[in-house]
Amino acid sequence: MKENPKHIQIKEFCYDLPDEQIAKFPLAQRDQSKLLVYRHGDISEDVFASLPNYIPSGSLMVFNNTKVIQARLHFRKDTGALIEVFCLEPIQPADYALNFQQTSHSAWLCMIGNLKKWKEGTLHKEMVVKDKPITLSATRGELVGTSHRVDFTWDNPEVTFAEILEVFGELPIPPYLNRDTEESDLSNYQTVYSKIKGSVAAPTAGLHFTPDVFAALLNNGVDTQELTLHVGAGTFKPVKSEEIEGHEMHTEYISVSRATIKKLIDHDAKAIAVGTTSVRTLESLYHIGVTLANNPMASEAQLHVKQWQPYEQKEYINPIVAMQKILGYLDRNGLETLHSSTQIIIAPGYEYKIVKAIVTNFHQPQSTLLLLVSAFVKGDWKRIYDYALSHNFRFLSYGDSSILIP
Repeated sequence: MKENPKHIQIKEFCYDLPDEQIAKFPLAQRDQSKLLVYRHGDISEDVFASLPNYIPSGSLMVFNNTKVIQARLHFRKDTGALIEVFCLEPIQPADYALNFQQTSHSAWLCMIGNLKKWKEGTLHKEMVVKDKPITLSATRGELVGTSHRVDFTWDNPEVTFAEILEVFGELPIPPYLNRDTEESDLSNYQTVYSKIKGSVAAPTAGLHFTPDVFAALLNNGVDTQELTLHVGAGTFKPVKSEEIEGHEMHTEYISVSRATIKKLIDHDAKAIAVGTTSVRTLESLYHIGVTLANNPMASEAQLHVKQWQPYEQKEYINPIVAMQKILGYLDRNGLETLHSSTQIIIAPGYEYKIVKAIVTNFHQPQSTLLLLVSAFVKGDWKRIYDYALSHNFRFLSYGDSSILIP
């Protein structure tokens, strides 16, 4: 019987994280970070470069290839007030790739810093992109939740919105680093395999991987595949409610290729997930497959995975069958890639269907990511975190890593 986690008290997922153990910068050599190894309840430590030694030959490792965009835009009003516009999610067009290709107008859902100083009017910014002077304008629209619609327009059709962000935008490093973005973050806060623009936060478990680690995995007979989940700012949102029922998960957009679905089927729908974003995507695939099993003609909108859906689904289907249902959906619609979205919350009581091991960093107290880890290790997270804290592991985005094998 599935346990519904709605009444879990978030205070049970609190621990004392000293500021000196939050990594403000990464190590110069990515794969020399520490690696905590949790295997069947035993805990030890190693360096990340040794990760391939812990991955059985024939395994499938899945990576999130999203790329962090330079999503923070700064405008100065005539009064001198500085307004920060933080692009969270495209609205018009809603597709990331199409939005980045726009040449005159783009609308986004944005968080606005210093909002009280931007009551009305349009903000303007003069800039030079591709040796061409342009004026970027921003007009604030309706409130959506805690964010606003912002319409951007510019006066040169030879310049795309992606190019504007690259020249004018600032990379949004995590707020808990308590420092400004530096030039080094432009490369440090991207995985070496990042490709698809759209995230406002990096899938940080991937930051430890280097070409050498990939070569060792290949030599060991490990299969690798990529998928895309665009990480939203909601990933940093702490759970404020006493019970997690009161916490609304943010929607994240996923795309998974036919090749990755086929590869999952070849591996009996079992995978090692690199990062919690890959975990959420892989587990969401199972629930999308269940939806399609019940409704083969479901539309893309109906494939969205709701926050509590996994706990409310009564029937179980084999994960391989779930992947085959997705392949059938792609075939019927002449698609090479599954596009969908997920609000899945993975918390104690969740039964993992596809993910058999996780590579992940150490997460903030009282975060949904810590709930996900606890669900995976059957509540043993405290022992893992106590070990990491007492053995000087570095925490959060630029910190050390772990491999969890329950």
